[in-house]
Amino acid sequence: MPNAAQIVAAFRDVAMTKSLSPEEMNELIKDGILAGLARIYGANVQAEITIDEDSGEFDITVLRRVVEEVEDPACEIALEEARWDDDTYEVGDVMEIPVDFTEFGRNAVMAVKQRIVQRVRENERDRIRDEFADRVGELLSGELQQIERGKLVVMLNRARDAEAIIPWKEQNPRERFRQGDPIRAVLKKVEETPKGPRLILSRADPLFVSALFKLEVPEIHQGIVEIKEIAREVGGRTKIAVHSRDDSIDPVGACVGLKGSRVQAVVSELGGERIDIVPWHPDTEVFARRALAPARVAKVLSDTSRQVITAIVDEDQLSLAIGRNGQNVRLASQLIGWQIDLYGSREWLEKGADLSLFGGTPEEQYETADFPLSELDLDASTLAALSQAGYDTFLQIIDLERADFLGISGIGEKEADRLLQLIDELTVVEGEAPQSEDGGTLFRFQGEPPSEEASATEEDEGDAGQDQADGS
Repeated sequence: MPNAAQIVAAFRDVAMTKSLSPEEMNELIKDGILAGLARIYGANVQAEITIDEDSGEFDITVLRRVVEEVEDPACEIALEEARWDDDTYEVGDVMEIPVDFTEFGRNAVMAVKQRIVQRVRENERDRIRDEFADRVGELLSGELQQIERGKLVVMLNRARDAEAIIPWKEQNPRERFRQGDPIRAVLKKVEETPKGPRLILSRADPLFVSALFKLEVPEIHQGIVEIKEIAREVGGRTKIAVHSRDDSIDPVGACVGLKGSRVQAVVSELGGERIDIVPWHPDTEVFARRALAPARVAKVLSDTSRQVITAIVDEDQLSLAIGRNGQNVRLASQLIGWQIDLYGSREWLEKGADLSLFGGTPEEQYETADFPLSELDLDASTLAALSQAGYDTFLQIIDLERADFLGISGIGEKEADRLLQLIDELTVVEGEAPQSEDGGTLFRFQGEPPSEEASATEEDEGDAGQDQADGS
């Protein structure tokens, strides 16, 4: 049987692998020896254990109180028996009995080992729980250890003993990993199990995108730029709204980086997932206009009591505003936290354009008031040509250009000039055009770095977005 010093040395080797301090290890050894003594004397045994830091030797002394009649032999001894060793003992005295570790039998030694292993595991669980309890939302990296019934078991680089998994519902269904692959994920929660704390990681949660931007964008890490809102459909598209605490720093440009370098790193980690970055705004109507980018919104109305935004867009912007399978308007609604009812200009007019339902002001009602083209000073032939092309009201032609009119059969240059003149006379200009009304910026990235400046006007990016939609 190994001596006490060898046992202590072996336990200290264990302590080094578990990152335990010498004081913690000594406490574990004492607790283990006490468990071994309990196997010999009984569960309520009392003892003093001292360990020599230099030699590794330890002294064990069992304490038993002298009594007239023994009720618990683990911690009591009869007066008569005590006086066999020393006749000066009286009832109430404490008898000190030295014990050599060589007296421990096989069962006692196994009890020492089991108790120490148990305590090491408990300390490890407590350490993991304490270390990660406040790190939810933080990006963690590791290696894929195995794939078990759909979940990914990850061995973390800086906490290799921690149990970390990525459940199926927290994975990107478009991604495939193999055993041994490096992997990064965000800590979503610390889950308690009978075996101890388990770290639930995620690559599907919006927190993952936030953590990646925090890693790639120093301004976010420093707290200068803040991600105010984020909406994500994993594997497809993400919209984030950013805000800068420093007016001199463009939040969108900071997230994009030089030639798209920062957002490119995030897109690569997400497997090519599209990202729309828009500037956050406290006014819900302005925020909704920006959230629907890259589509240009002609009119926004809000119903505060129902938290509903009604957005009207030109017909050529409608498909872009809706997005593939309704993705753009759905994510925009999630981003602002309000329901968005989206209408094309033609559908809006067909519904009667009753702005009173939405609390519109008289000025807004005047702005969108429509009337038949027959009320204009136009030749009958011109009215017939316009009607044949599907234009019967003023608002249907208000956005047409000279080339559009000339493309209508029966409309010549003279008629086109007359129509443009009437539109100019009847149109009330109220300042800036709708597309630049909020002064917002948008960056939309789909896997290739932009060729222009990182921060563009909403109008430019809206056109770019339309081109992308047309090309897809």
